[in-house]
Amino acid sequence: MPNRRTAQLSARHTTLVSAATLADHDADAGWVVFDCRHDLARPEAGRRDYQSAHIPGAFFLHTDTDLSGPKNGHNGRHPLPERETLAATLRAAGVSATTQVVAYDASGGMLAARLWWLLRWLGHENVAVLDGGLPVWLAAGLPMDSSVPAARTGTLPVLPSLVPHVDAGNVLNHLGNSARLLVDARAAERYRGDVEPIDPVGGHIPGASNRFFQLNLQADGRFKPGTALREEFAALLGAHAPDAVVHQCGSGVSACHNLLAMDVAGLHGGALYPGSWSEWCADPSRPMRKG
Repeated sequence: MPNRRTAQLSARHTTLVSAATLADHDADAGWVVFDCRHDLARPEAGRRDYQSAHIPGAFFLHTDTDLSGPKNGHNGRHPLPERETLAATLRAAGVSATTQVVAYDASGGMLAARLWWLLRWLGHENVAVLDGGLPVWLAAGLPMDSSVPAARTGTLPVLPSLVPHVDAGNVLNHLGNSARLLVDARAAERYRGDVEPIDPVGGHIPGASNRFFQLNLQADGRFKPGTALREEFAALLGAHAPDAVVHQCGSGVSACHNLLAMDVAGLHGGALYPGSWSEWCADPSRPMRKG
């Protein structure tokens, strides 16, 4: 009968992974770790922080380039990358079909959740976010490193997506549809349009509800237990089934945090609107609301 450690080492992780579990896999060739730290106001800060120190063996992925595609002024601040381009980037870090991927950041999982969703979009299920991120890793006294790992050769296939997503046209066509629930992950003051520090227009998509992604976290930066998240999302969803929910935010990043939280809660099937508010407000013909 396998002991507890053997069972832990062989388990698949598809939502969250603890710092202790990740540390137990520090020499496991079947695990690949990605540092996703990023600052929207200082786009190169994440790379500099990574170069200074990171979890040993971790590769760096830049939110604006590696985890996003080219911008054209109409497709939002973080449009989806080409699937094959993203897969090639991940293969260069050694990711293959059976690899356990772990993503982390220093922002409560907001940026790591983007990679979590993108890998599931490529059809890869074995991906998890480090619960609590780098702050929890450091608080546990676990090691850091400044060495950049050598490129590897992975064989990650591009498979049918495990997660649905919708475009602006789909959102527009469903405005006023009571069977659909649109959830905005931005802070309440940005949702209301009181302030807008990034995009040229403030406000929200008509009919959207607001669930600030940081509400998914405990005071220590780790996710709330699944039971607590399930209760909170149930209150938000009301009579809507999980697969009737579309998540959005400013640019399709923090919305992935709400999708991850729903998965932790056992509420599967929600869709992402990747373009989110930054794409929506780029077209003045689309309806917008404040308040």
